[in-house]
Amino acid sequence: MIDIHHHLLFETDDGPKDIESSVAQAEVAMADGITHIACTPHANDTFEFNPEKNREKLEAIRARVGDALTLGLGCDFHLSYENIEDALKHPTKFTINQGKYLLVEFAEFMIPQSIGDTFYEFTVKGIRPIITHPERNPILQKEHQKMAEWMRSGCLVQITASSLVGRFGKRAQVLAWDLLEKNWVHFIATDAHNLEGRRPAMRPAYEMLAKKYGEGTAARLCTENPRAAFENRSEERRVGKECRSR
Repeated sequence: MIDIHHHLLFETDDGPKDIESSVAQAEVAMADGITHIACTPHANDTFEFNPEKNREKLEAIRARVGDALTLGLGCDFHLSYENIEDALKHPTKFTINQGKYLLVEFAEFMIPQSIGDTFYEFTVKGIRPIITHPERNPILQKEHQKMAEWMRSGCLVQITASSLVGRFGKRAQVLAWDLLEKNWVHFIATDAHNLEGRRPAMRPAYEMLAKKYGEGTAARLCTENPRAAFENRSEERRVGKECRSR
């Protein structure tokens, strides 16, 4: 399985506090069956996003875990005015492995009415937004139909593996499965931060998806589509009509 949303870099944001914690987190991820991780620290008004420092920390972790785990870089991109302007000027600064895929996170208190225009500007610059964990956003929990327009303009959707098993509460769990039923989901990822409440676990979600929709869909959402984003290849496949609920 390939995890495109994972806070693995130490001393960078609210993820691991030291390299030992990063290595331990990586080892738990590998034991879960994760083979690739895009390290995606926050870029917001609390945490500085510094590509050079991020690369240094990634190399330090890689030196400890070896070739058993393939590591890449990305960003948990908060949609602030400053970030948006920076991304438009530097289209690959925040994207996964400097490709076209960008994880975007909405604030919990407001979604600008102009966000559709922003997403259009991103696509003009060659950026493909991936809306992260909409099932956990209080606004989208009430108004998730907003995503239909954004998806028509090219946005993709990632839900959190732990949401499917109820880790973030009943409302998030219900919406996560509802989005799958609507065929609106392209990626499953951990959004792991630590080994306590935000562990790097994809296997339980994979098994639930395989049971409900079939092995092909589980592989598509947890491995095939994430690999396309990790390697900067085009992907369009979601649940798929052939794998609807049985």
